[in-house]
Order: sequence, then structure tokens, then C-alpha cells
Amino acid sequence: MSAIAPLILEPAGPATACVIWLHGLGADRFDFQPVAEALQGVLPDVRFVLPQAPTRPVTLNGGWSMPSWYDIIALQPECALDLEQLEESSQSVLSLIEAQRQAGIAARRIILAGFSQGGAVVLHSAYLRSREPLGGVIALSTYAPTFEAGQQPLQGHAATPALCLHGREDGVVPAALGRRAHDWLQQADVAVTWHDYPMGHEVCNDELRDIAYWLKARLED
Repeated sequence: MSAIAPLILEPAGPATACVIWLHGLGADRFDFQPVAEALQGVLPDVRFVLPQAPTRPVTLNGGWSMPSWYDIIALQPECALDLEQLEESSQSVLSLIEAQRQAGIAARRIILAGFSQGGAVVLHSAYLRSREPLGGVIALSTYAPTFEAGQQPLQGHAATPALCLHGREDGVVPAALGRRAHDWLQQADVAVTWHDYPMGHEVCNDELRDIAYWLKARLED
């Protein structure tokens, strides 16, 4: 994994919760900094941890090197990717979770969020690899390449709620792939919410408003 330390945005007072937010393919740890800062305006006790993916060649993008949580060979008709690299990224996320637990943040107060490729990593980490249920998952414009039909989350992990968000005009990760992840979670008895928006592979203000409402409902006692 990359040696670049995560960008950490501390709240004004003691942190009572944490959101770990993974960027998408080709972006970096600063990509969602403005979003995190805006959310801290309504969630003043929440720490945001924004990790940086390592730079590596990406087959889908002609072999060019860029920040990437794992190599993608193809998205259509079936997802093909480097599962070993995805597992490495997942372990990095689990280490960040453990660091927050050691800092006094309970697992039920830790939220994982990820955009596109980052969302695939957090879905995998939260439901198939985490040592215990978490406070929730925010999956933005993403898919779940490791969710298989008939598979179940780890015992008790269906208690981790999810918010799935997607653009109806997404030409990078089709909304059908995001909906497939949502449906898997729903069938596994996860409390999952779906919102889609008239946008492409991006983030919009209505989406950020929905994220803020969802976070407040889970983190404000």
C-alpha cells in the first residue's frame, strides 16, 4: 500500500465518531476534502479520515499508472479485477478502523464511505472482512464485485446499515451495478437505502444533502 499518510480532518472538539472515506480511481486523498469539511459543518464532533490509494498501472485505462485501490481489467460484461490488491486495500481500511477503535471510537460510531472503486473496497471490508459490525456504509456510484449470489455477510454484519447512491446517467459504473449491490444487501437483511440522481459519474448537492441527513440520523444520539 501507499506510504502516503491519510488526510485527517479533526473536529473542533473531541471526536465522538469517525468517517473513513475512500476516493475513486485516479483521484487522491484531497478529492473529498471539501465534502468532508462541509459535512463537519453539520456534524461538528466527527473526525474524517481520507486515505490515499497507491499509484499503480490500471489495465482498464491502457496500463497508465494512477492512484488505484486495485487493478481493473474490465467492468463489462463481468467485473474482472486483481482480487489480491483489493484484499490489500481492504486490510488497509481495517487497519484504519482499528486505529480509530484504539483512539476510543466504538465500531458502531465508525462509518465507511467510498466513491466508485473506493466504494467497492468499503463494501467488501464492511460486510465480508470487518471483525465486527460498523456504524454504516455509504456507497457512492459503485459496485460490489465480491458479493456473490447466495453469499451472506459475516455473522452479525447485517446490522451495519448502508446508503447506496448512484447517478442514473453514469457511463462509468452503470447504475445497474450499483443496484445489484443494493439488492444483495437487501436480500441479506441489511437496512439499506437507495437514492439515484439525474447525473453521471459524479457527486451532486442533493446527494450530499441525503448523506448529511443519513449521517446525522446515525451519529446524533
